[in-house]
Amino acid sequence: MRLRGTELLDDPNVDPDVRERSHRDVERSNVLFGGRRAVMLAVRPLFDEIVKSTSNRPSSTDHQPRATLLDVGTGLADLPWRAREIARRRGVSLRTVAIDGAFTLIATARHRLNDAVCGDALALPFGDRSVDIVLCSQLLHHFDHERALKLIEELDRVARRRVIVSDLRRSWIAAAGFSLAAVALRFHPVTRHDGPVSVMRGFTEGELGGMVLTATGVQPAIRKRLGYRLTASWTPSGGNLTT
Repeated sequence: MRLRGTELLDDPNVDPDVRERSHRDVERSNVLFGGRRAVMLAVRPLFDEIVKSTSNRPSSTDHQPRATLLDVGTGLADLPWRAREIARRRGVSLRTVAIDGAFTLIATARHRLNDAVCGDALALPFGDRSVDIVLCSQLLHHFDHERALKLIEELDRVARRRVIVSDLRRSWIAAAGFSLAAVALRFHPVTRHDGPVSVMRGFTEGELGGMVLTATGVQPAIRKRLGYRLTASWTPSGGNLTT
């Protein structure tokens, strides 16, 4: 059962310097504990599909395949930054857009992105089917059930090709392991507090898949990843992977 603990960074009045420092810890833990790997394993095949679908068009020889990616709750934008590099290696020109509710984070991460927006994840300021790939990593667990369903609905609404949600797999072992590692790695006290709380607010495979199905009517592909991560990936309702 998901716990309802409170994360310090959920407070909008947290000192901006503390928020940035803690998000740098999050970026580092993404690399060390599998968060970045989980997302890239889900994103990478999409670039190959985009190249393939583009090459089948009569005029495709004149243009490099292009795609857009929106990262919702981007933090310091480490994931879209990495995704753009992987896309480049696969021959895709990826335009990255990100949204976060903290203006200071968006301002700091702006150099890693093509476009950045400060806004509400539950009311995304983008049109229906306006972005090829919509990514949401380690944000869903911050919301209660009803608002989490609303977030999934918004991700599904905006996406044209694919939605990828990556989050934490709930586990006391993972929570305890993070607590020990966070001390050894000298993470900020806020990170050391919030990390285990985040893990215990995470999901099981059935919970995450059921939420996507309830919100969208689509059964997602659910994958367990290393580091107690889960990814849910689906073609949005009304979307088209090959357009």
